[in-house]
Amino acid sequence: MTVDRRSTLSAGIDRYHDRRMAEKNGIADQFDLIKTYARQQTLDPLKGAGRWVSMGLLGSVLLTIGGVSMTIGLLRLLQEETSSNFTGNLSWLPYLITMAVLIIAMTLLGLRIRKKTL
Repeated sequence: MTVDRRSTLSAGIDRYHDRRMAEKNGIADQFDLIKTYARQQTLDPLKGAGRWVSMGLLGSVLLTIGGVSMTIGLLRLLQEETSSNFTGNLSWLPYLITMAVLIIAMTLLGLRIRKKTL
């Protein structure tokens, strides 16, 4: 009888151990699932946002370089190619015209911005 009781006890312990291992595996699976979900919901959008920000920065740098070049070109055009129209007391007028054109261009570009979020 003792042998049967030990085998029964051993079988019960094995079943308990198997159940505990299944619980541990279930907990580990749940932890892996949560970790994968968190990574999917946080890192993937951040990668997309990083690309969005990098393209925006590149575009703003290129627009700035182009805007400065065109502004200097317009100023030089007004100063050099208008003969003697902007000389003497009117030498400040090319700067005013250039600034006005730049403000108008910045306003038009600002009005074109439509996307508010990522």
